[in-house]
Amino acid sequence: MKKNGVYLPFRPRNGNDNMDLDERLLNFAIQNEWDVPVLRFYGWSPACVSLGRNQEDTFVNKKYCEQQGIDIVRRITGGRALFHDDELTYSFICPVSYLKNGETIIQSYKEISGAIAQGFKKLGIDVQLPSEKRVSTHFEYCMSLATGADLSVDGKKLVGSAQFRKKGYILQHGSILYTYDKEKIEKIFSEKPSDDKIALLKQLIPDITGAKLCEALKAGFEDYFDIIFEPVRLQDQSEEFLLRQDICV
Repeated sequence: MKKNGVYLPFRPRNGNDNMDLDERLLNFAIQNEWDVPVLRFYGWSPACVSLGRNQEDTFVNKKYCEQQGIDIVRRITGGRALFHDDELTYSFICPVSYLKNGETIIQSYKEISGAIAQGFKKLGIDVQLPSEKRVSTHFEYCMSLATGADLSVDGKKLVGSAQFRKKGYILQHGSILYTYDKEKIEKIFSEKPSDDKIALLKQLIPDITGAKLCEALKAGFEDYFDIIFEPVRLQDQSEEFLLRQDICV
């Protein structure tokens, strides 16, 4: 019999609420010793810059962000800064023991990325992990560089992910860009995003919808991990949801 996972359907939030909910879900899973995964899809309203856990913020044009109504938050995960706007963000929480190679950071990235890749296959997109680790220390914008754990299409980065571990549990979240605003990114980070490094979903599938992408990725996780996700109603994605003890039964 397949195990159930917990699925929180797509919902946009502001930056602080998004990062707070990811962390609350992680802590709630730890406190209740969940042995099933949690998958959440979300968006950002308003647009937001998220900084890696230990990343300096001196390169961010804070005045421009304030003028444009762009939030700035810090993630509990590492990595470099992202500008969240026209995108889908996923988060996946599970015990280290849930994965075949959960104890190894890179291998656990690859396992979770394998589930995402399975979802993209359902959309006719063949995504791959780069054969070689490519890192550039020059760029502060996450999508401008790729590591061996980033999913790419034809050598261009499609999914930018970061991971955090706590008390035997993993939180991994990442961004999938529909499009990006080059002018805003250049003004925020003082660097130009490069079309030869970044894959945009709406260039790959012009008629893609958020609902179609979420359904394909959810099905990819279900197939890859051989589970069935039980959705949590949108109205339950709140403090009340975190107090429920029975959603994994």
